[in-house]
Amino acid sequence: MTARPKILVTGSNGQVGKEIKQLESSFPRFEFIFLSREDLPIHHFELLRNFFKGFHPQYLINCAGYTAVDRAETEKELAFQVNAEAVGVMAAVCKEYSTRFIHISTDYVFDGTATSPYKEDALTNPQSVYGASKLQGEQEALKYNPDTIIIRTAWVYSEFGKNFVKTMLKLMSEREEISVVSDQIGSPTYAANLAEVILRIISSSRWKPGIYNYSDEGIISWYEFALAIKEITRSSCRVNPIPSTAYPTPAKRPSYSVLDKTKIQEAFEVSAKDWRSSLALCISRLQ
Repeated sequence: MTARPKILVTGSNGQVGKEIKQLESSFPRFEFIFLSREDLPIHHFELLRNFFKGFHPQYLINCAGYTAVDRAETEKELAFQVNAEAVGVMAAVCKEYSTRFIHISTDYVFDGTATSPYKEDALTNPQSVYGASKLQGEQEALKYNPDTIIIRTAWVYSEFGKNFVKTMLKLMSEREEISVVSDQIGSPTYAANLAEVILRIISSSRWKPGIYNYSDEGIISWYEFALAIKEITRSSCRVNPIPSTAYPTPAKRPSYSVLDKTKIQEAFEVSAKDWRSSLALCISRLQ
């Protein structure tokens, strides 16, 4: 019996990592190795090399990252160590072991001033430490391993971890009214959908390195996202729209985060799911 190809998943306790774990049984031809931040802090480079020496994975999906967007403004060194330097080391180790590398990036690499969906080759111009560290991570990955696939995503939520949907559900159950920013536009991404797309890319016989965009289908504001959560849960909480200026944050958020998904859909024949039905599914699982 031939050994199954191994998929190493770093950051396995994050939203996408946990959703990949949920899908493990649907992809039985692979052997999955899940490593949380506790198992493998990706910026501990010697530990990383030792894991590769021991496991010899055929694929690495890097779901690990420094994702505290506001805290990154004061923890710049750590953000760059995890989101940039560690990604470069991973890419180099993957090249050394002939491991195929998939890395998750973000819409924050853009400045959010566009008026039509961002294509992969659009000019990058991050406005925050988090965005700058993620952009450098992309550059390091492709520099040390041009065979890398990078997937940029946005507005990720799931049943797991901290995210907008879970925060809204909590606030709507505790308060009579809440205020939500209405002038930031984007496309929500259910982490389960992103996880499935990643595993479909690995399962396909195609490996086309480069940068790709993925989110769910649809363009809304955070306010409209909150209204949909209210509708689905039949909450009586009042949701008020406010401008970004009324809710200042240490890190600047992109005003426009919509990503063009044509490239990933054509390259790997995957489709994006509708944001509203994906949200309803996530909420039903949470309840």
